[in-house]
Amino acid sequence: MGSLVDELRLREAAARAEADRLRARMQESAEELERAEEQVTRLVIAREEVTRILEGPVRAEPPAGEPGVFVPRPGSPVGAVTVPAWQEGADAAVLPRPYQDLLEVAADAGRTLRAGEFAAVAGLPGDKAEAEGPRSRLKLLAARGWLAAEPGGLFALPGHRGNAAEPGR
Repeated sequence: MGSLVDELRLREAAARAEADRLRARMQESAEELERAEEQVTRLVIAREEVTRILEGPVRAEPPAGEPGVFVPRPGSPVGAVTVPAWQEGADAAVLPRPYQDLLEVAADAGRTLRAGEFAAVAGLPGDKAEAEGPRSRLKLLAARGWLAAEPGGLFALPGHRGNAAEPGR
């Protein structure tokens, strides 16, 4: 009977080792996915910025002898901070509407969400390409302190939020 128990212990140890090996592979894959998603986000932001730049500001003609002044085209975000850093007492009403909407989704969910879930709740098409716009906004909100980014591409309201995440409060 001792040999059967020993065999079971050996098999248990082998199963644990295999589970540990698979966990390590999952962690590596999650990190690779995070890096790939970050690259996609940077490229989306770069493309959006290049598009804005190509739409370009209007260059005002300076009076004689003065350097040129850039005057943003009406409605252009050039020269304006569209997503300010979060500060104590900050209200989401200072954010552009699409960013406010994402904060509302986070507040309503009460849990971490992926960019695709944010997009679905916001009524955007569910394909992966359509989630890139919200993902870049979510990452910007996280970088500015309005949201907390968690491993695996998850986002949620950070603990400092209080009622500030709800526009109009």
